[in-house]
Formats: sequence, C-alpha cells, structure tokens
Amino acid sequence: MKQLKTSIEIASSPEKIWNVLMDFKAYPEWNPFIISIIGKPKVRERLRVSIQPPGSKPMVFKPQVTLFKRNKQFGWLGSLFMRGIFDGHHVFEIEELGNNKCILIQREEFSGLLVPLLWKSLDTKTRAGFKAMNAKIKDLAEK
Repeated sequence: MKQLKTSIEIASSPEKIWNVLMDFKAYPEWNPFIISIIGKPKVRERLRVSIQPPGSKPMVFKPQVTLFKRNKQFGWLGSLFMRGIFDGHHVFEIEELGNNKCILIQREEFSGLLVPLLWKSLDTKTRAGFKAMNAKIKDLAEK
C-alpha cells in the first residue's frame, strides 16, 4: 500500500471549508483536480467522480462513500475495473486549530496490483492535483 498526503493551513472555520468541499455543483467552476462529482455524499452511496491531474487526461471513477462526518471527514473508496487491481481510498479531513484556523488534509491510500506501475505518476501528477485543489479551497474559504 502507498499513500499520498497533502495538507494546507486555512484561516477559516471548519464549517466554511466543509461548505466549499461539499458544494459539488460548483466544482467545474473552480476545481483544478476533481473536475466534477455527481451524487450524494452519504455513506454507501455511489458517486461519479471525474479527475484530471495536471498534464493528464480526465478519468472517471465510481467510488462508494465510506466516510461522512460533517465539518470533519469525507471519503470514498474507488477501484479500477475490480477490487484488487487498483484501489484508492480518498479522504478529506478538517482539523480545527482554534482562532478561526484549520488544517485541511487530503490523502489517498492506494493498493492493488497496478500501484507499483503507476506510483511515479501518482506521486507527481496526482500529488500536484491535490496541492492545486487544496490551494483553491483555501482561497475560497478565506474569502
């Protein structure tokens, strides 16, 4: 198993960050990485997630929501073709620091047969996508 993890400090409340993160309809307007999410953020629900890491073509996944803790955590588990080939558990976490500051953590744990073959691209392009998305969430939540 391999993990990508990025974080950013945001001068905002957990509620405001959460509202930006959960407004799926606005993603095409601002999100440089996850270009759309269709579906309801409820545990066990299926989403349709379109991502486009920098320098890559768009990809569509149909993950299942695994985590939903309002103003704290949201996550899903997606697979390429079938479980065990290439699986990704994507999680957003908001940690409150106090004084109207939080840390947004975006991480994904990858497992499956194809991970070693795809790791270099994940560690560069996907990591860059996480960081770009985090920066845009910061901009929106701090306004």
